[in-house]
Amino acid sequence: MPKLKTNSGAKKRFKLTKNGKVKRAKGYKRHMLEAKSSKRKRQLRGPGLVHETELDRVKRMLPYG
Repeated sequence: MPKLKTNSGAKKRFKLTKNGKVKRAKGYKRHMLEAKSSKRKRQLRGPGLVHETELDRVKRMLPYG
């Protein structure tokens, strides 16, 4: 069977955890940061998880995770 191609955009954006969950970076933290509260920016700092409804789509893009 031939090798599967990994989606290049997905491999830059997602990482798989040991338990099979998918980590992602949170959005809305690139520009216009003066308009956002400190609390909001602080909560955007850490990693988030991909929602379970999108999990199958993301894992299909990362076949060798």
